[in-house]
Amino acid sequence: MSDTIFIRGLVMHARHGVMIHETEVGQRFVIDLDLTADLSESSRTDRLADTVSYSDVVACASAAFKDTNYKLLERAAGAVAEAILAAFPRISSVRVTVHKPHAPIAAIFDDVGVILTRGR
Repeated sequence: MSDTIFIRGLVMHARHGVMIHETEVGQRFVIDLDLTADLSESSRTDRLADTVSYSDVVACASAAFKDTNYKLLERAAGAVAEAILAAFPRISSVRVTVHKPHAPIAAIFDDVGVILTRGR
């Protein structure tokens, strides 16, 4: 069984990046999460205790993303994935997408970012 909880468009201000102005001023990031878990029990019982709280996942992801300044998006996304897997034993895998819409790139672009998938 492959059930998914998803969270899209989680907007955060953080100070990740290689350039000095990125670490001093920071910028907006957008995070998408896909959490794989067996939701069969909660789909029958209708009890929060039988699933994963979206609110708790957002709090965990936010803390992992914002509490440390990383140079690379890869590391920031990895920290989010590690924190979620450590905090939520019901989650068997997590896919973390981090968008950096204002990356200091000398080009016109719609989006740039990383996607990491981690599992137990």
